[in-house]
Amino acid sequence: MESLDAVDGGEVRSVLSSIVEYASTPGEEAAVVAWFRDRLEEWGFETVTWEADANVLAEHPSFPDDPAAIDVADRPSVGGVLEFGDPDAGRTLVLNGHVDVVPASEGSWSSPPFEATWNGDELTARGAADMKGGVVAAAFAARAAAERARDRGLDGRLVVEAVAGEEEGGIGAASAALDSPYDFERDACIVAEPTELDCITAVEGSLMGEIRLEGRSAHAATRWRGESAIEHFERVHEALRAFERERDETITHPLYDEFPIRWPVNVGTVRAGEWASSVPAALEAGVRVGVAPGETVDEVEGAVRERLRAVADADAWTRDNPPVFEREGIQFEPAAVDVDEPVVDAVRDAMTSAGLDDEPHGATYGADSRHYVAAGIPTVVFGPGSIDQAHFPDETVDVTEVREAAAVIADAAVGFLDGE
Repeated sequence: MESLDAVDGGEVRSVLSSIVEYASTPGEEAAVVAWFRDRLEEWGFETVTWEADANVLAEHPSFPDDPAAIDVADRPSVGGVLEFGDPDAGRTLVLNGHVDVVPASEGSWSSPPFEATWNGDELTARGAADMKGGVVAAAFAARAAAERARDRGLDGRLVVEAVAGEEEGGIGAASAALDSPYDFERDACIVAEPTELDCITAVEGSLMGEIRLEGRSAHAATRWRGESAIEHFERVHEALRAFERERDETITHPLYDEFPIRWPVNVGTVRAGEWASSVPAALEAGVRVGVAPGETVDEVEGAVRERLRAVADADAWTRDNPPVFEREGIQFEPAAVDVDEPVVDAVRDAMTSAGLDDEPHGATYGADSRHYVAAGIPTVVFGPGSIDQAHFPDETVDVTEVREAAAVIADAAVGFLDGE
């Protein structure tokens, strides 16, 4: 890796220690964005800051239709720009990461979640893997790549983005994709999510919704006079399991053969009943359904509704009181990039030079890459850390891997900028 020597391990460690100590949970990103903007400016970046418009996001399929339901107040995102040669004569590459993190319950951690706790080269803190390690890798990659690009007389520019609200649908990235904050075109993007240094060219989407069932209450001593919403939901739940199995058998994608369940259907919450001595008269269940690359959330929602109609038709009570499905919260469209895109070639070449397996993979999670792909900006996902650490207690990343990711991304950036 040509860029490895340019990525100072001690400085990476120091920056990581500082950035994870911001408790930048959703709605609380402003302080860490301001801190990161200051760092970018110290390193010679020109910075651009933007905030999302809830009215614009409400027109986007990922977000609720009601602008009031989208929290954008005081949630800035920042982009740092490095230019060299004649920037408009060359390519522009965006290196993107998000600085929002999910909440952390101190009781389930062995150390304070918003303090940098080091064990050798391993850093434990909320956001270490998801994905402040990736944000730091992107910044150091851009610095190393820009120096090499200038030495080689290349034209172009690099942009490092630290965006807000990824965990809530990609507020900062969707805004940047829909209404660019820059006065130049963007040719490609690398999102530095935790991929364990794998090349991810496809991300799964998800349909989020709530199923509601009505029953009829009765005293538990004469429960036969009632209609248990829970018992009717048992049929719904089994139908969703069958739906998952059928989709796994019939919907295939070459990048997803490695997963035991390609398109998971998960019932994450169930709320029913008011009293142990009463038959439950209502039930609400929160559901997430995986959406394959090539599908749309609308198509999968239609299939879910069709399956629920079949369940309703099989019983006299539910024929008259059918289960109701409604979208809830944020939707994630799937996204995929052609493996022959120049940015994919550049990442894979850099991975090969680093001795990494450059085989493209798919991911069963969603990422901000989908917003850039939808805007016509080819995007690959590559970064340090493991998704297995994301949202978990004692979230950890290895600083050696952050440094290696930065070097690979820097080499990929130079290769992309040097392409025809």
